[in-house]
Amino acid sequence: MDTFKEPTVSISLTVKDAAQALEFYRTALGAKECFRVNAPDGTVAHAEFTIGNTLLYISGEAEAWHALAMPENSMASCLFSIASKNCDASYERAVDAGAKPLSPPTDQFWGVRSSMVKDPFGYRWSFTQRIEELSEEELSKRAEKFFASMAKP
Repeated sequence: MDTFKEPTVSISLTVKDAAQALEFYRTALGAKECFRVNAPDGTVAHAEFTIGNTLLYISGEAEAWHALAMPENSMASCLFSIASKNCDASYERAVDAGAKPLSPPTDQFWGVRSSMVKDPFGYRWSFTQRIEELSEEELSKRAEKFFASMAKP
């Protein structure tokens, strides 16, 4: 019987220094390293880590694998969102570890408190904390009101 459960979609981050990134993610996001393979030069060729119940891959740059880190001072177009029991504490932990604040913790119309940071490697992370359960009807009303307020000059 096959008990291995491979994820349907795997996310792989490429950074210039994967060992440094793994340490940052451990400190800032509570990541737990599961597996690491080092290249002959001692750099991280491939590693796997979890944040909560999500598995992510990470590696240093490898032209043969078309794996290049983002240019310095750029920002990824993707966003990683972490469900948190305490949005404010998660945000502070990441900022204290060296993440750049993008959006401070704020209550959102869709029933979550959220914040956002950029890590030193260019990836954006948000922390979301459910603060209220909304019916589809209530969510639609709030969205309509929100977008109407955005349209006013």
